[in-house]
Amino acid sequence: MPGNSKRKGAIKKTGKGNPTAGSGGRRRQGLEGKGPTPRAEDRPNHKIYKMKNATQKREIARPKRAKPGEAAEWVAGRNSVLELLRATVPVHALYVAEGTDRDEKIREIFKLAAEQHVSLLEIGRIELDKLTGGAVHQGIAAKLNAYDYANPQDLMELAAERDEPALILVLDGITDPRNLGAIIRSASGFGAHGVVIPERRAAQITAAAWKTSAGAAARVPVARVTNITRTLKQFQEDGCMVVGLAADGTVDVADSQLVDGPLVVVIGSEGKGLSRLVGETCDEIVSIPMSTGLESLNAGVAAGIALYAIAQRRG
Repeated sequence: MPGNSKRKGAIKKTGKGNPTAGSGGRRRQGLEGKGPTPRAEDRPNHKIYKMKNATQKREIARPKRAKPGEAAEWVAGRNSVLELLRATVPVHALYVAEGTDRDEKIREIFKLAAEQHVSLLEIGRIELDKLTGGAVHQGIAAKLNAYDYANPQDLMELAAERDEPALILVLDGITDPRNLGAIIRSASGFGAHGVVIPERRAAQITAAAWKTSAGAAARVPVARVTNITRTLKQFQEDGCMVVGLAADGTVDVADSQLVDGPLVVVIGSEGKGLSRLVGETCDEIVSIPMSTGLESLNAGVAAGIALYAIAQRRG
């Protein structure tokens, strides 16, 4: 009968026995809009999202390749570590394998490490093998921090602070770190304000360079640049004269009229000498006169002689 709510089927009931009234009420929220559809890369179950996530994980896991001289360096072996500490090379920490025999060299290493306030860490032998890349470490290795290179402009500012005419060495193609260390040592001895080296295809500040410099690498700033020629031109714009040291130079370095003021001295490699563009950029090419027919001197020796001659001229 009409209006008889007691008849069978007049009111629909849910499974829980709750009455519903048409499509309104509790179902209204289900009809409301949910906004724009998220992008594929933002939806966790979408293939594109999963691919993007996998790529990011690979990039995080993949170690970035450090430029030469930017990564920490490991020196392994009792003799090598002992030489580092005797030369007072800045060592970040010493790593000793568990169970290593405390012989005379190890005892001296521990003594020098204590005097120089170097941290000493004992680790497993397998772990030390991994850290040193499988080198023959004899139970001990030293970790050196990456060298903190200066900016070429820092060298000019250092000269201004000292109220001195700038004296800067630029190395063109020096690949032997021992030559680099020797040049830094001469630069320190004759009052140079710094050394500039190229970033590629050249010796960097490594343990070998540190040892040869006899500690001078801690006193003389070393700048690293991507383009030597461009750096020389910048020094010229800053008021420096640039002289290149080469065996075929037409002027004796001691007789050059350019050495009294702000000066940049370019040292080339023993084999190839100055590169073409660098030679063309120099204001003058100077040489060291020799009495024999020897073609060229070792780069470290040549730099020391040239710096001595310049120091004599400057008084």
